Amino acid sequence: MHPSLTHYIGLSVILFCIGIVGVLVRRNAIVIFMSIELMLNAANLAFVAFSTHLGDTSGQIFVFFVMAVAAAEVAIGLAILVNVFNIRRSIHVDEIDSMKG
Repeated sequence: MHPSLTHYIGLSVILFCIGIVGVLVRRNAIVIFMSIELMLNAANLAFVAFSTHLGDTSGQIFVFFVMAVAAAEVAIGLAILVNVFNIRRSIHVDEIDSMKG
């Protein structure tokens, strides 16, 4: 039995909900970044599932660009986190309340 479109969309919704819970509950900035990446990958899974179901490659091309932007977001975000850690010695979101040095 091959998985249908419903299975892929259901998995995408579950992954997206796990990502939302991670963003809302956790206070560690790295875990929040990982949760955002999980949400992006859930959306990518939905794009690829619909693209395959419809027989169109535009969804898969869109996923390629989303992954490129996500990689840039992670690189810039981690650079900011390393800089904040060097200044404050913490990366907990509650303790980072301003961008003042």
